[in-house]
Amino acid sequence: MQHHVPVPTAESSALPAPDPVTGPGRAGRGPSRLPAAGLLTLLLAACLWIYALPRIGFREMGDYGLLDRLPVAYYLSLLVLTAGFVLSLRRAAAAPWWPAAHCAALLLALKAPPAVLYDAVRYPWSSKHDAVVNTLLANGELRPGAALSGNMSAYDQWPGFFTLNAGLTRALGVESAAAYANWAPIVLGLLMIPVLVLIYRTFSRDWRLVWTAVWIFQLANWVGQDYFAPQGLAYLLHLTVLAVVLRHFVRPGSAGRLRDRGFLDPAAAAVPPPTNTRQRAVCVVVLAPLIAAVNATHQLTPVMLCVCLLALSLTRRYRNLGLLAVTGLLMLAWDLTMGRPLFVETLSTLKESLGELTQNSRAGYAGRLTGPGPELAGRANVLMVLTIVVLAGVAVVLRRRLTRSALPLLLVSAAPVPLFAVNDYGGEMLFRVYLFGLPGAAFFAAAALVPAATGARRPARAKVLRDRAAAVALPAVLLVLLAGFLPSYYGKEKMYYTPPEETALVTRALDSAPEGSLILATTGSFPQALHRYDRLEHWYFAEQELPENEKMLRDPARYLAEGIPPGTTTYVILTRTQDIYTAGEGLLPAGGFETLRTKLTASPLFATVEDRPYGVVLEYRPAGRRTTTSP
Repeated sequence: MQHHVPVPTAESSALPAPDPVTGPGRAGRGPSRLPAAGLLTLLLAACLWIYALPRIGFREMGDYGLLDRLPVAYYLSLLVLTAGFVLSLRRAAAAPWWPAAHCAALLLALKAPPAVLYDAVRYPWSSKHDAVVNTLLANGELRPGAALSGNMSAYDQWPGFFTLNAGLTRALGVESAAAYANWAPIVLGLLMIPVLVLIYRTFSRDWRLVWTAVWIFQLANWVGQDYFAPQGLAYLLHLTVLAVVLRHFVRPGSAGRLRDRGFLDPAAAAVPPPTNTRQRAVCVVVLAPLIAAVNATHQLTPVMLCVCLLALSLTRRYRNLGLLAVTGLLMLAWDLTMGRPLFVETLSTLKESLGELTQNSRAGYAGRLTGPGPELAGRANVLMVLTIVVLAGVAVVLRRRLTRSALPLLLVSAAPVPLFAVNDYGGEMLFRVYLFGLPGAAFFAAAALVPAATGARRPARAKVLRDRAAAVALPAVLLVLLAGFLPSYYGKEKMYYTPPEETALVTRALDSAPEGSLILATTGSFPQALHRYDRLEHWYFAEQELPENEKMLRDPARYLAEGIPPGTTTYVILTRTQDIYTAGEGLLPAGGFETLRTKLTASPLFATVEDRPYGVVLEYRPAGRRTTTSP
């Protein structure tokens, strides 16, 4: 086995690492004051955040979601955290735990308010995952071949996340997973931090760069795929596999070739020690259960993992066809057994979606956000993506040594992009490609802001200008990304929070519906939408293009009656959350939901079962017999 030749790092370099905040020559000044400053900013931010928390008016959200309901103290806490993080980078080489603490605090400050405050599960559609866990606990079995309503059989075909949470629910002694569902982003985020650090330290020994990349990743991770859902768990497993591969699958001689060709940044980049064939084979055996867990948890993530490993195999440094073959075979084995029904159905639709780049890159069903909050969130999403891409592009062009040594990470980030040509993944492929490309993009975006910690010969004036530019650019860009994250993550919050009264209304309606009943609603994005999903059928009739919905609104009673099978007991559930969601996502025109509710309530084909301010339940009765439950 070849011995690893240590590469000089920012910590071991004779020259001190340039300071992105104070400039050259000041990085080591006041070492005793910096820990105190780090502790002070954390405590001050925590006090402001705790003070702001009970003053967040989440029950009275308007058009801008939580943005105009967050008190000034909350925004100040984020500013203090950002300032503390930038200051902590001064001594990141000697005390990396201070920026680490600030990164963990940022995660809590950004994503913990719903977990602490909400009396309902955030994201109404996540309640279906709780329903799967409840069904698994009640029935004690999986039925991957069952033709369940709304394609819910896919959850039985990829049950890893649900079986894990069924065990957690029993172990914690709670009534259902809804008791802790809102904490998923925090738990997954905290578990993600060491995995990201492991990946970034593979390509840089500069702690400033590593922690800045983690910070940017958290600000740019507005996609909302870390909630209580299989994707969040599968994504964590996916990155864990990549971290192990990047650290322990380096082929012998790779570091020497890079160093001999001058591709290594002598003070910032490193290549892990090479491993021989036997060691890599052992790693494949160790990784196989983790890869199998990815396949048991989610449909798309194994595909992403395969394309990422294929991209790594294009480099001599990580060429390992055995690992790629094992990953592909595990994916096919699952798809052809447990996941066969949905896999065959997906293959049958590929002819229609293959090569349809415009259609596959659409966002959601209608792709047209309406309302001040959703429109602001949409613009912020675009600006965030552009900012990350531009910053990463600048680093790729200007920091060529780092780009060459971290080329595998660049390839892994770009690998998911071609999936646009394959499928739209229910209108979510755009978000998934961005999510899987984000770790590498965040690393290179950070590299554009943190000056290289090298001893390269360059004019002293150029060094001073570079460091002064970094001293301004780093905090400025971090504040811009923070300003973009808030509307991206909280601008549409009005459609994400559901009053408990609405949840109770839906639960009562579905509990009283006879087995085999058909449940109609505009969209599945409302609380408890799939409660008893294994006993009921569902039709979300507004989840289609806007022109078809406008046609439906002309005579909704007749439109729905034509789609209801004869003799089927049918209920229509229209709730406040559906109203907000269909308006915000552009599924219905302005005032369309109220028109729908008014016309259906007045129709002799539908009798009112329960009418409340936050929702109405109707029963389809072709004979026209009407009964009303008084509010």
